[in-house]
Amino acid sequence: MNQALTDTRPIRLKGRSFLALTLSPELPFDGWLARLDDLAARSTGFFLGRPVVLDVDNLDINRSQLTELVGALAKRNVWLMGVEGARPSLLGPGMPPSLRGGRPAPDFETPVTETSADARDAIPNGPAEPRPADIQTIRPAQSIIIREPVRSGQSVIFPEGDVTVVGSVASGAEIVAGGSIHVYGTLRGRALAGSVGNAAARIFCRKLEAELLAIDGLYKTAEDMDARLRGQAVQFWLEGDAIVAEALN
Repeated sequence: MNQALTDTRPIRLKGRSFLALTLSPELPFDGWLARLDDLAARSTGFFLGRPVVLDVDNLDINRSQLTELVGALAKRNVWLMGVEGARPSLLGPGMPPSLRGGRPAPDFETPVTETSADARDAIPNGPAEPRPADIQTIRPAQSIIIREPVRSGQSVIFPEGDVTVVGSVASGAEIVAGGSIHVYGTLRGRALAGSVGNAAARIFCRKLEAELLAIDGLYKTAEDMDARLRGQAVQFWLEGDAIVAEALN
């Protein structure tokens, strides 16, 4: 007996924005992948559980080269949510989808812990193993203040402006800011300032023990930092294509 569909309730479709890392490869790919391996080796878990977009705009490559690059990234556990700037002929079945119109400061959707009155509820960032960091989504503003220590496994992501942490940032924790980052305790984790293309952003901390620092996409790992600055109050900023630092008196 045939049964007619009588439920006329609409399917609810929602738009949602996520904060993603963008990788912009350079030719030759072998050299670029070697630098990526170096970053991953010196900052364990940097790509774990993160949405990643591959930007191939202005790259003179063919479909075979792009396919090999996507495969090479997959072997490194870098999983792409999409490819930006690719000609239609470069993509096809089995390839990540084409993305367009990316904004420099999208929101990051998630739920669970709240670290201050300035933070919303956050949720776990997916069921991967080992468990990815808890992500805190922040209300739009020019700056936020985190009044509690940022614990290992947590990320504070605020692309709209500056982030100030009154306490310390533990090893394995992360601060991502569209503007500058101020840490009034010990910075042991990762600090990524100027994440939406702000080369004027700076990083300040009372005691430097960081695993990784980045400003406007340029990074330094612990091994790259001047050993004389470890344990000191330090500020970092960009001069051209280099991150420079000085101790604060």
